[in-house]
Amino acid sequence: MRDMGAQRLEEAAASCVALLRTVEDRDWEGTRASRLEWSCRRTALHIAEALMRYSGQLAARAQERYVPFELPLDEAPNGELLRAVETTQRLLCAVIRTTPAQVRAYHPYPFGSANPEGFAAMGVAEMLLHTHDIAESLGVAYEPPAELPEFVLTRIFPHVRPDTDRWRTLLWATGRGDLPDRAPLTDWRWNNNIVLPTDRLTLQGVTPAAAADLAAGGDGGFDWAEGGPFEGTREAAGMVTKAYEGGVHRPEFGLFVLLRRDDGRAVGGMGFHGVPDEDGRAEVGYDLVEAARGKGYATEALRALAGWALAHDEVTALIAVIDRGNTPSRRVVSRAGFVEAGASGADGVDETETVYELRG
Repeated sequence: MRDMGAQRLEEAAASCVALLRTVEDRDWEGTRASRLEWSCRRTALHIAEALMRYSGQLAARAQERYVPFELPLDEAPNGELLRAVETTQRLLCAVIRTTPAQVRAYHPYPFGSANPEGFAAMGVAEMLLHTHDIAESLGVAYEPPAELPEFVLTRIFPHVRPDTDRWRTLLWATGRGDLPDRAPLTDWRWNNNIVLPTDRLTLQGVTPAAAADLAAGGDGGFDWAEGGPFEGTREAAGMVTKAYEGGVHRPEFGLFVLLRRDDGRAVGGMGFHGVPDEDGRAEVGYDLVEAARGKGYATEALRALAGWALAHDEVTALIAVIDRGNTPSRRVVSRAGFVEAGASGADGVDETETVYELRG
């Protein structure tokens, strides 16, 4: 999957500035920006500030807080604000293009960090949504190219079921519009993907965009070790895609790709078959590329994922269903603390399979 972040930022800036140039001569300071507490002028300045801040976060590899930045544009005319948006967008594009894909920097929502693709999606969202706010207040129509809200939704709104109109979906998801059969939103956050570190690995949550690419035969944006991704990872990605399209995907119970920390290469996939059932049980599954097997990676990752899952109040137990003849996989779950549970053939389990359980 080719990295589209910088390209989408450029397209969003072109769309944003083209529209706002048509109303550059209007009173931005004296007009409130739609549902915001800011004026149109302050909203335009916020776009530039956000893009600058995201550039700083990634460039500095900030891990605990925002890098302090301030743009001295309090007295700048509207046209200069638009030039600032163009300039800060170029800065963010340059940082994204020169930052390795798996680098992460601080952002609070919701798990404390974002990768370059996440910062790109947030930058695109800032431009699209606040251009909409300004345009709506000044009485002009704004409709960005369809691929831009699609890019945002599939990266930082994995929990939102996409409607056929992606732009209307994004407006609804950010409390700016209505969709049939959905209650209006008054509180929302975008959702950067999850990362769980271990000694030798990083478990990176797979976004709907990456899942769709993996399911279709692509690499999902990961640099895979030889022989990867394995078929089980592609099947799991298909499950994520189906859950996302159905509006039932929850990222914390989705798919994770296992990345080696020493070289950043992907060596397997691990995740859940869905959200916990009514009894609080969630099923886990995993696979590794053949070249990465026998090194303890699966056990290390499963211990981390199990700890993460069982820390949720709604999870009472994890289960793994394994072919009886798959001795290596049975050893993995045993080393991770799972024990055999129940009789073979029960609860829809094939007689050739064994159920293992780890209780919280």
